[in-house]
Amino acid sequence: MKDRAHLTKGLFMNFTKNIGMLLLAVYLILAGLGLLFAIMIPSVLMGILAILAGVFILIGR
Repeated sequence: MKDRAHLTKGLFMNFTKNIGMLLLAVYLILAGLGLLFAIMIPSVLMGILAILAGVFILIGR
């Protein structure tokens, strides 16, 4: 059991390590949901999310 906890911790740390990719994933999911189900997501929010994702990817975070 102790070994499994270590693997889970490593997976969680790797998942949140690159915030740029995480923001990009959130942006793509929201954009896809907005197109599929005609959900009105404010364009200002989507723009800010896209800019943040791009900046964090460029600086390598």
